[in-house]
Amino acid sequence: MEKKPVVIGVAGGSGSGKTSVTRAIYESFKGHSILMLEQDYYYKDQTNLPFEERLKTNYDHPFAFDNDLLIEHIHKLLDYESIEKPVYDYSIHTRSEEIIQVEPKDVIILEGILILEDERLRNLMDMKLFVDTDADLRILRRMSRDIEERGRSLNSVIDQYINVVRPMHNQFIEPTKRYADIIIPEGGHNYVAIDLMVTKIQTILEQKSFL
Repeated sequence: MEKKPVVIGVAGGSGSGKTSVTRAIYESFKGHSILMLEQDYYYKDQTNLPFEERLKTNYDHPFAFDNDLLIEHIHKLLDYESIEKPVYDYSIHTRSEEIIQVEPKDVIILEGILILEDERLRNLMDMKLFVDTDADLRILRRMSRDIEERGRSLNSVIDQYINVVRPMHNQFIEPTKRYADIIIPEGGHNYVAIDLMVTKIQTILEQKSFL
């Protein structure tokens, strides 16, 4: 039987700690054949829209993502073909001219807020994880990140959370939890759950004779 890479999906709301979980799993397999593929890189190209229209982009809505391209790239990686991953520039609200060459690996960790929302993506995953963190922790983490790293004001972060992030989470992200094989509470600080995930992934890799 032909070998196929293992695809691990890690979903969860903004500030849930899914990136920390992804990095912890990645670091556990460092030295092995593993790559991370972030859904954030696959926001739609909006060069055809005027800048004023791009400013209205709702980055927490499923329509913001170019899942067709993401799925095409995953299929290529599954066939052990390299891809050219797009790079999104938030300052101009569209893709930049930069691309990142990604070489195929035996393990693909796919991370993003809405990777479980699209059935086509779910069908490509060997394991689906949802990082489940209380809303108060998620908003505090988002505030810290947006103010310190992105230079946003407190009021703008709160306004965006109330009017966009929270309703989008409740409408689109939270419901995808039902598709998860495993739910990890409290994100990257749940070391017991992460250790269990690493052990499970090792078992899958052994079954596929990758280890």
